[in-house]
Amino acid sequence: MIYHCVSRVVDRRFAFGKDEKEKLRTYMRMYENFSGCRVLAYCFMCNHVHLLLEVPPLPVGGLSDGELLQRLGCLYDGWVVGEVAKRLKEYRGSDSDELARELHERYAYRMHSLSEYMKGFMQRFTQWFNRTRGRTGGLWEDAFKSVLVEDGVASRTMAAYIDL
Repeated sequence: MIYHCVSRVVDRRFAFGKDEKEKLRTYMRMYENFSGCRVLAYCFMCNHVHLLLEVPPLPVGGLSDGELLQRLGCLYDGWVVGEVAKRLKEYRGSDSDELARELHERYAYRMHSLSEYMKGFMQRFTQWFNRTRGRTGGLWEDAFKSVLVEDGVASRTMAAYIDL
């Protein structure tokens, strides 16, 4: 499925300069690698963002532990990934498959999901933005808005619109 997503800054004030747009790009790519979603086109304006996002279905059979750990490395430091790997190996080795499944699901539910992608991307950027400016509170006007876009001509047209 392909979606056109838009989110605006509170009061539509101009908040994004060169540094902010670069940080948006960094977080966008981090969450793209983590989630399995794919950014087809994007535009960061001074007071809002546009993303054309492809959200593929979760692979049949889900993700392997190795794939999960690789994706976790996109968001978490090595220590966290190492701890998850250690616990998964321990659970799998002791026939505690239910515990392994629960641990796996604790992270995997955030993958291949439009809502979780946008939530994580926007939260992570907001935390950085607020920390660097000594501010608190929300940055975005509302929850993001999204429109389902058909594959083919419609998605290419939307990509061209975003690029322009």
